[in-house]
Amino acid sequence: MIPNVTWLDLCLAGIGVYLVKQVLNKNPASYPRGPRGWPIVGNIQDMPQIKPWLTFAEWGKKYGAISHAEVLGQHIVVLNSVKSAMDVLDKKGAVYSDRPVLPMGGELVGWKHTLALLPYGDRCRQLRENMHRIIGNRAALKHMFSNPEQLQAHVRHTASAIILRISHGYEAKGNNDPFVDLADRAVDQFSRSTVPGAFMVDIVPLLANVPELFPGAGFKRLAREWSKTREDMVAIPYKFVKDQTAASFTSNLLEGRTLSVEEDDVVMWSAASLYAAGSDATFSATYSFFLAIILFPDVQKKAQAEIDAVVGPDRLPSFADRDSPPYTDALVKEVHRWNAVVPTGM
Repeated sequence: MIPNVTWLDLCLAGIGVYLVKQVLNKNPASYPRGPRGWPIVGNIQDMPQIKPWLTFAEWGKKYGAISHAEVLGQHIVVLNSVKSAMDVLDKKGAVYSDRPVLPMGGELVGWKHTLALLPYGDRCRQLRENMHRIIGNRAALKHMFSNPEQLQAHVRHTASAIILRISHGYEAKGNNDPFVDLADRAVDQFSRSTVPGAFMVDIVPLLANVPELFPGAGFKRLAREWSKTREDMVAIPYKFVKDQTAASFTSNLLEGRTLSVEEDDVVMWSAASLYAAGSDATFSATYSFFLAIILFPDVQKKAQAEIDAVVGPDRLPSFADRDSPPYTDALVKEVHRWNAVVPTGM
């Protein structure tokens, strides 16, 4: 019998065993250069929690296109050039294209089934195949012009409304739409839960087993709250599709099919992946575009003149016009390069 054994004793013992195991089982393979670490804890003090891409970019300047850090036995490799990314993730994609398990965002919050966090396998291929089936409006512009001080809110609402219409066939009801607000909250919480190094549980997965009331386990309460938002964002719009007949990405996947429980889950998460990623990525890129044309008005004039010459005043551009305005096409690519939506990748 072991007297007075507490959760603290068990957790400390478990963490101790984990650290010893990591040290004893170190892979002797050489890693790229990186910041010098400490014994056992490695580079725990070097890992940034705010805007990590800026720190990683500095590592690239100092250590080269591929740099390395280690935190409590977890190895982190940072790619800092297009060439290194293509060499590792494209040419050797079969080896390196998998994704790690994120205990906080993936397991505790529950985003592990979204396409961005899925490990490579049959389910990942099914979601990607569903996404590949996917081949503005004047009201939004009127809102922006009438309330320019609320530009950020207008852009976010419009981006979310467009993606909702594509993914679930839902027409947003103007400002403070419940589905749009739900997507905004869920995507914000997803981003916060997957920041590298933001939660110690991602470094020491054993911490996922501590009770919610345990001192220092505030991340468990946060994960429970965020998991409820995630659950609502995935399930509520999906139920909306099943209860109505508007054409959408999701209704196309459901039409004329009798789905098993697993197939139904894949369709639901395919729609949620498009809905969550599409709304945030579209908002980020569009908002960056507004910043760019404010800073460089001459670029806006050249692009507008090219669009007017190719498209004219009576219609919006389509994909068929893409090869005709090369300056505008380059502008779109530069916006994505200048302010990358996900600087650290997924």
